[in-house]
Amino acid sequence: MAVVQDFLDNLQFQKRYSVHTLDAYKSDLEQFFTFMKLQYELDEPAHFNAPMIRSWLVQLIESGIVSRSINRKITTLKSFYRFANRSGHLSANPMLKITAPKVPKRLPVYVEADKLDHLLDRTAFGEDFAGVRDRTILELLYGTGLRRAEILSLRIQDIDLRNAQLKVTGKRNKQRIVPLFPALVEVLATYIQLQQQAFPNAKTLLITDKGDKMYPALLYRIVKKYLGLVSSHEKKSPHVLRHSFATEMLNKGADLNAIKEILGHSSLSATQVYTHNTIEKLKKVYKQAHPRE
Repeated sequence: MAVVQDFLDNLQFQKRYSVHTLDAYKSDLEQFFTFMKLQYELDEPAHFNAPMIRSWLVQLIESGIVSRSINRKITTLKSFYRFANRSGHLSANPMLKITAPKVPKRLPVYVEADKLDHLLDRTAFGEDFAGVRDRTILELLYGTGLRRAEILSLRIQDIDLRNAQLKVTGKRNKQRIVPLFPALVEVLATYIQLQQQAFPNAKTLLITDKGDKMYPALLYRIVKKYLGLVSSHEKKSPHVLRHSFATEMLNKGADLNAIKEILGHSSLSATQVYTHNTIEKLKKVYKQAHPRE
């Protein structure tokens, strides 16, 4: 369908969405159009109305799809219909009558600073290439708050050890500068020297034991392995270290706008979620230490 392809092309080439996000949008639209074809024998978006769209959402709810996933599909349809209207493919927008279900707030999962300090300071990672690399991964994720895709795409030329900073290419190819604290500079210097000796032709900072570009599943396995030593949380992903970085920065008094810039958030509202963790911590301390308790 021409309008769908034009919409996906716009997301890819104009808005520069990631491959993962594009796949999600494409999958949502395919599910939506399949439902309309089976349920109403219609395949033209111009013939869809708000009650039909609501019936799809009801079916998703009845099938056990969580509110967060349904809201993502609603976002997909809203974006699609806005594009279709602005580009002249459609004249009506039934999504204006659709309201997203409320989603309960979910606090970011993080690991406490003392546990991560114990992991990084007392764990025997090993002096071989894999051991030094694995420690560098954990130090870098916890020391900068980078996203998984960002750390995987880092190149050695993006690291400026002299000025203690690195250049990050984030979502939609937006670039930002992230500072490095002294201990992390030393860790990176040691790793880069070892990496260049073992694999002088490596194109990315993080590589496999064979010198190939590191892939997401391997990064996840490394992080999960070491976080499992200090955390009982079910979730043990690179993003947990990003949350841990932001939460600890906020706990130590960092300005929220500064955290926003380091994390590469497009709006302050995305960063404000970490204030909830801080509030929960304050409530716990208040309850434990209150003179009337």
